[in-house]
Amino acid sequence: MRMISKFFKILSLSVLLLATACSRQDAPNIQHEGGFETLDFRYLGSPGAVTLIELAEDLGYLAPVKLNFVGISTGGPQGIQTVLTGDSDISSPAFTGAVVKVVASKAPVKAVIASYGTEKDTLTGYYVLENSPIKTARDLIGKKVAVNTMGAQMEFMLTEYLRRNGLTKEEIAQVTLVIIPPGSSEQTLRQHQVDVAPLGGPATERGGIRMLFKEFDLFGEFTAGAYVMANKFLNENPTTSRHVIGAIGKAVEWTRTTPREEVIARFTKIMNARNRSENTENLKYFTGWGVAGKGGLFKDEEFQIWVDWLVKDGQLKPNDINLKDVYTNEFNPYSETEKKAI
Repeated sequence: MRMISKFFKILSLSVLLLATACSRQDAPNIQHEGGFETLDFRYLGSPGAVTLIELAEDLGYLAPVKLNFVGISTGGPQGIQTVLTGDSDISSPAFTGAVVKVVASKAPVKAVIASYGTEKDTLTGYYVLENSPIKTARDLIGKKVAVNTMGAQMEFMLTEYLRRNGLTKEEIAQVTLVIIPPGSSEQTLRQHQVDVAPLGGPATERGGIRMLFKEFDLFGEFTAGAYVMANKFLNENPTTSRHVIGAIGKAVEWTRTTPREEVIARFTKIMNARNRSENTENLKYFTGWGVAGKGGLFKDEEFQIWVDWLVKDGQLKPNDINLKDVYTNEFNPYSETEKKAI
């Protein structure tokens, strides 16, 4: 099983383009009352879901900044690419391991706030058919596993599951990854086109499947996703960036302290109002963001684990990357709150 992706093949070109743009001096250009450099903030949406940044706007935390929807994200790597090319100001939620790999390729971007993590009560996991002979990690040798994209969270997590259960690099290479379009995983599993697929609540209600493992089993409570922004944008728009990141952090905490039914009702209202012909049924399976840190703050270990992972896999050398280049809490107001609490 190899971590190869079209995204990473064309990443070098995107990095070169952005690096050239960043060669000019990046300086804030205050144009609006309150010190904001811009009030228009471009972002990517996720089909059939409400993201933290959308919740933050609906709660009024983003004002006077307004979101500008520029399209649907097909996954974290593609979301990071839009930041690199300047097509959006913030990525869609991206797996922290993918962020490490992107920064290791010298991309001038940083993770700025957590977007999701592992949830104890979630029904989302890696499933097989109920009558499948697959019971353990070793049973996956020679089998097919559905993923939404290469080099992203599903591949990292699956490989970690296999490693922890004693499979060698050569044995892991015998597990075949099959890229399946978003929303098609259940169908491909039930039609026996793959042996394992990442699924969630709706599929479990229809029955006939069994969970093999979920990410919480591997890591416990752990931040696994991040919003990513270009260094150039952060340097040129520090006030706007700090405001947006702080608003996302407030949305994280609002969700923690608000009854689940109220959160889901809010999501439903947001989704209905944006008129994208989406099914709101899946919202009832929301159990939380899984963000470990207060207000979306990061810890070193949430990224170091993937640095170590890539070193062990031979994709990085020790000391190839510095965590200060991977993420920052600098623009998150909750970092000051945490410092005062110490």
